[in-house]
Amino acid sequence: MEKLQTSPELGSDESETLASANWGQERRLEFIDFRLRWEKTVNRADLRAHFGISIPQASLDIAKYAQISPKNLVYDRSSRTYRVSDEYSPVVGNTTPQRYLNELLACSRGLLNARDAYIGWMPPFAGVPVLTRLVQSDTLSLLLDAIRHQGCVRISYQSDSEADPIERVISPHAFGHDGFRWHVRAYCFLREGYRDFVLGRILRICTDSAQGQDPQQDVKWRTILQIKIAANPDLTEGNRRAVELDYSMVDGTTTIEVREALLYYVLKELGLGPFAFPGFQPPQIVLINHAELSSFMTQILNSRKLPLANKCPI
Repeated sequence: MEKLQTSPELGSDESETLASANWGQERRLEFIDFRLRWEKTVNRADLRAHFGISIPQASLDIAKYAQISPKNLVYDRSSRTYRVSDEYSPVVGNTTPQRYLNELLACSRGLLNARDAYIGWMPPFAGVPVLTRLVQSDTLSLLLDAIRHQGCVRISYQSDSEADPIERVISPHAFGHDGFRWHVRAYCFLREGYRDFVLGRILRICTDSAQGQDPQQDVKWRTILQIKIAANPDLTEGNRRAVELDYSMVDGTTTIEVREALLYYVLKELGLGPFAFPGFQPPQIVLINHAELSSFMTQILNSRKLPLANKCPI
């Protein structure tokens, strides 16, 4: 496991102190920093409840944290708890706002049990329901094994272009997520090319003795493209500024790096290029490097037999 990322503000002596912690203590130090940053307090009981450690061990962990960053916390004798100080600065890199909100989202979707979250007090929250897409355990297990050993599997796959499932041999090498579904990226011996296969559409799977393909041959997976977007200039000034904030734009633009193999899914999700959502008039964002991506978008339209004006279903 990677060592905890230290904050840019952390001095070299403090970095060395943090690096001397063992793996279990690293997680507990991260927990302390998370609670101080977002809940403003932490105590030994919090550590004991979350990690199942003894009170003496919790005391040692808090002492270790205080050694690393003594200015981050002060002890409140009346409540017997440690409170965040006015001089607090993050000690580790993964107690960010994104981490906090991702934990809330994971809890709302059932991906993370509230007992396993670093969050203690949870504000009221809700998320848009996500449909469960069933993946069989054998499917994932055999695919992982094939990727690890550069092998092949034989699958029965239900595509959206065929009435009945088709049996084929594939050489998988990576997983991808389109925002809604998990895919496996693999060489298909039937189609003689690299394809995406939705995990939930694999009906049967078994190992196959065929020679696996070199993942480096998947040029579309290795090619990184840039999608450059800006707020639609036809928007009102207020709407434009709001969109720029929504997409974290700097000087009015944002650049998104994406593998060529995933370009279709990103354009579809953002409603860009040939996948503009007709319901938005005018669209919130526009593609400003359309010319650079035009050949790639043409390949997508041709390979998927999509019309030029197309709103792709999820």
